[in-house]
Amino acid sequence: MRPEYDFSGGVRGKHYKAYQQGTNVVFLEPDIAETFKDSAAVNHALRMLMDLAGDELRRNLTKRSN
Repeated sequence: MRPEYDFSGGVRGKHYKAYQQGTNVVFLEPDIAETFKDSAAVNHALRMLMDLAGDELRRNLTKRSN
């Protein structure tokens, strides 16, 4: 541990309960992380994918009901 690291004001177990309830940490492969620089970019791309998948799902359901 480096001398400049100062944890004297740290609180032990501060996030313990929240961590026990589950986390939403996702690790991106380096090539993906290079393209999507932050959470906003990832969320935007995933929402677009959800919209596209939703359209495709609706089209498939319409075909089946005919």
